[in-house]
Amino acid sequence: MPVPIQPLPAALVQRMAAGEVIDSLAAVVRELAENSLDAGADRITLILWADQWRLQVADNGVGLPLEDLQQAALPHSTSKLTQADELWNIHSLGFRGEALHSIAQLADLEIGSRSAESPDGWWVVYDRQGNPVETEVAAIAPGTIVRVSNLFADWQARRQSLPSPAQQLRAIQLMIYHLALCHPQVTWQVQQGDRPWFSIWGSETAQQILPQLVRDLLPTDLHDSQHPLTSGSGLQLTLGLPDRCHRYRPDWVKVAVNGRVVRLPELEQSILNAFRRTLPRERHPVCFAHLRLPPDQVDWNRHPAKAELYLKHLEEVRSHLHDAIQTALQQSASRLQSNFYAGRMGQLIRSAEAEGNYPSRQIAPVESLASEEGAIAAPPSELRAIAQLHQMYIVAEHPTGIWLIEQHIAHERVLYERLCQRWELVPIDPPLILSQLRPAQVEQLQRLNLELAPFGEDLWAVRTLPQALDQREDSADALVELSLGGDFDSALVATACRTAIRNGKPLSLPEMQTLLEQWQATQNPRTCPHGRPICLQLKESSLSRFFRRHWVIGKSHGI
Repeated sequence: MPVPIQPLPAALVQRMAAGEVIDSLAAVVRELAENSLDAGADRITLILWADQWRLQVADNGVGLPLEDLQQAALPHSTSKLTQADELWNIHSLGFRGEALHSIAQLADLEIGSRSAESPDGWWVVYDRQGNPVETEVAAIAPGTIVRVSNLFADWQARRQSLPSPAQQLRAIQLMIYHLALCHPQVTWQVQQGDRPWFSIWGSETAQQILPQLVRDLLPTDLHDSQHPLTSGSGLQLTLGLPDRCHRYRPDWVKVAVNGRVVRLPELEQSILNAFRRTLPRERHPVCFAHLRLPPDQVDWNRHPAKAELYLKHLEEVRSHLHDAIQTALQQSASRLQSNFYAGRMGQLIRSAEAEGNYPSRQIAPVESLASEEGAIAAPPSELRAIAQLHQMYIVAEHPTGIWLIEQHIAHERVLYERLCQRWELVPIDPPLILSQLRPAQVEQLQRLNLELAPFGEDLWAVRTLPQALDQREDSADALVELSLGGDFDSALVATACRTAIRNGKPLSLPEMQTLLEQWQATQNPRTCPHGRPICLQLKESSLSRFFRRHWVIGKSHGI
């Protein structure tokens, strides 16, 4: 039986982190949408008249009886808390009982609602104190409709200080995007006046929602997984595969806790660190991490909009999140479907057909598969080197089709991960002499634990060397390059790049096979440390389409 709406005890109200809840049009939408979600709605319709400071939110939730409607807009009235100790055990999105009262103070508020058990619905109009002033029977479907008009009509200074209507609409759109990711089963329909604006169709997971929100993103660009965290908690992780999905800005690095996207800079930085050396330079990941934590580990009583919170065991959660992303990046390719390169392969095949004498009446979509972390961890017998192309690419046979691997960056990934595990220095005699090093370069070499000392005016003697650079003719050039790096990790990347097999170097079949097996065993085989994709796959089904193996032989001969 639903808990009735009632005023909170004064002692509990005094312990809340109260504040100004309604500070914009987006804040009104947020509070009303969260109420709909708490009511169990799986369809929410929002109509906006931003230039008129008016909106309507309708849902198919459990609805409210008349007794609750008469209490709904009174100060600190809610059905979600009843006593003080529940403030530290929040299971709902809302709990303070401030939102509807704040809206009533700032706008004209009307609510119509009907519970599924009631044959009649009710429509209630409230005054500025949240008291019901008009009540009438209404014929409405089960659920709730909230209308807000003349927002900030008595607060003209507030209206003038807010962003433009267009900016407010963008804020509303982003807020709904966040709620949709956290509650993927909900369908959202949003209108601007009489015109449809956007819709988000309910799905099972955030992986199916995210492509509806981000342009040019395909479900196959994403990986979705569940990970256990601490006892009684878990993590739903949806991330973009780094060889095919990244952004110019970190605008889609999102962290949610128990149904709400929040600002947790520590966890956002953990996400960025987990993707380090898997993305191209100046690019950022697409990642949505939804933490489901026991309510007693989350303190929402920090910010009126609940955008910030106190999280217990933050460092433990941070470590688990980093490890979960690393695990997700290595998931088996057999669980992932991909058509990332379908467009490019389709262009190649259409170009080949245009040059031949067999134009196609209809080109079916070409299926192709970029390298997957799990697939490259397959047994060596599944991937067999058969040729070297232009002394640059290894052509390999796989049960699913043909793989094309660039030898230099595949080897670079292998060497980089080896160096991360073991950075070993060896003594050299005679020492290498470097000249005209700036103080910052000397400091960088010292940070790499290299032994160097002055050897005259603007000369330095280096007596230890990374093992990977030992016995190389370009060791001095390599050290200068390392001295220009920004940190230790940059030095690892530079060393791996310099010592990797060069494109243009001929390889024997055993050498190619060895490289493939080493590359398969790496932790992040999708991309090189600079973020470039390593492998391109063409499935056998794509080859069959190109060679028309699905045609009936008689028809292909004009019979």
